[in-house]
Amino acid sequence: MEYTVDTMKRDDWERVRSIYLEGIAGGNSTFENDAPDWNTWHRDHLREPRLVARAMDTVIAWAALTPVSRRRVYAGVAELSLYVASKHRGRGIGSALLAALIDASEVSGIWTLQGVIFPENTASLGLFRKQGFREVGRRERLGKMTHGEYAGRWRDVVLLERRSSRVGIE
Repeated sequence: MEYTVDTMKRDDWERVRSIYLEGIAGGNSTFENDAPDWNTWHRDHLREPRLVARAMDTVIAWAALTPVSRRRVYAGVAELSLYVASKHRGRGIGSALLAALIDASEVSGIWTLQGVIFPENTASLGLFRKQGFREVGRRERLGKMTHGEYAGRWRDVVLLERRSSRVGIE
């Protein structure tokens, strides 16, 4: 399958939200139980980079960054979200999108990327490790799921990070 990686546009939101909802329904992507509206999502995420993978003009995956803090000292630290539509998983799209996001984040001055992943999500853990993320800890019983097969259960998360070798090293 041929696809391209490019900048997310406002017009992509409905498809981005649909893919996000698919990830939420799967139960191993986020504690969230619903996707926000555009205004909330737009407010909470960094303006750049926001990327999508497109196949024949259809968004099949997306990635974006959230600041870990609004404090200026943490301006170069961001948490990333990456979602691939279920029927397109396992084809290297997530890997290509993550590599592009890493490059774009460094252009934007981000020196540390972090991922917070459920330990059961072995595919995402493998993807992140493949792109140079290292495990820095495990947060036990961080949150209680409100939906899906894990509803009512406390969940652990694995914290991974990737430090840039180009930004923030001076």
